[in-house]
Amino acid sequence: MIIGIIGLGDMGKLYAKAFAQKGLEVYGSDLPQNYERLCEELNPYQIKVFLDGRETAQNSDLLIFSVETDKIKDVVARFGPYAKPGAIVAGQTSVKHPEIAAFEEFLPADVNIITIHALHGPGFVPKGQKLAVIPHRCNQKTYQQMLEVLQLLETDLVEMEDYHQHDKIVADTQAVTHVGFESMGTACATAGFYPWESAAYIGGIDNVKILIMLRIFSYKAHVYAGMAILNPYAKQQVKQYAVSESELFKLMIQEDEKELRKRLYEARDFVFHESQTPILLDDEVMREFSLSANSKLRKPNSHLSILSMVDAWNKLQVNPYDNLICQTPPFRLRLGIAEYLFKNEDLLEESIETALYDKSIRGDDLEFHSAVRDWCTIINYGDIDGYKLHFNHTQSFFKDRLERGRQLSAELIRRLTAE
Repeated sequence: MIIGIIGLGDMGKLYAKAFAQKGLEVYGSDLPQNYERLCEELNPYQIKVFLDGRETAQNSDLLIFSVETDKIKDVVARFGPYAKPGAIVAGQTSVKHPEIAAFEEFLPADVNIITIHALHGPGFVPKGQKLAVIPHRCNQKTYQQMLEVLQLLETDLVEMEDYHQHDKIVADTQAVTHVGFESMGTACATAGFYPWESAAYIGGIDNVKILIMLRIFSYKAHVYAGMAILNPYAKQQVKQYAVSESELFKLMIQEDEKELRKRLYEARDFVFHESQTPILLDDEVMREFSLSANSKLRKPNSHLSILSMVDAWNKLQVNPYDNLICQTPPFRLRLGIAEYLFKNEDLLEESIETALYDKSIRGDDLEFHSAVRDWCTIINYGDIDGYKLHFNHTQSFFKDRLERGRQLSAELIRRLTAE
């Protein structure tokens, strides 16, 4: 089988190399200005780079579009009609609604559509990582053929019913997860401080939050913009996260202890009941990964970002453990630290008391509240350019720590997710 990849960015190149290393013939194409550089880079892997995507489409048995979500329609419109008769066509976008719409509009009727989504970033090779497989237009024989090809990559295949199921789960595991960490980063950037320099953010849970936040901001804005704005389920879930955060914050500043406890305990009982298989993050490992020079000076904080997520899951009646079938490392760790907080009675009590009565943390929580509202507004307006500008502004604040954060977060993920 000949594999063709249109879009040789970070993920396109990653999968092109992975297929080639398994002995498959691989073709690819990208923007004309990248042609010579890609030829030089991919020639050692015996990957044939075409100057025109039409040649890739015409010669590939499995054609994969690996482009940004907000560009998928234009690229498929340009090259999709040239797909080889009987070929399998897939996309690598993280939101399948616009991708499937483009495929249905521009692909020939005689090609099969079985799309995919790598649930990891370009910092990880495909082997051992989760790869979602979503059938749309194919027979069982062709679907099985697709599975056999993907199994060569030694990924952990997640077979999904359809693209609706995929996008609904991804809204939780990626879009809302990213907004939580992005809001944390934006709050710190607006206030003008690095969280690891504050005694309130140097505990084990906060080490995880900081490193995942840095990891997210170490990548490109478009990766997250399309995921949040073009996924029809994301807006609803992001809005509920913002509502949960706002309502909890109001209870905190009103010092309404009775209502705050009632709401958080209800959320805890819905999400973290005994029938769930716990993640059980290792406390000692979490404590190791501190960017602070004074990690022993820890003071309590409210963990408002985590309280809001668990409350939102409850209000939406979403069981996050069910969504682990499409987990990403940030989502698994986010659910893991939420579990760690809510199932540790002493730590949860400390968090509630701090949220209600510790005025020293109130200013930081106000910045977080404002950041969540800003991100929610941008997403609800469907402002992709605004999303990118907001992301890049925060990214620039942390620029000197992003590479170190990415390295440490990769090691943290490896240690905490090791079987």
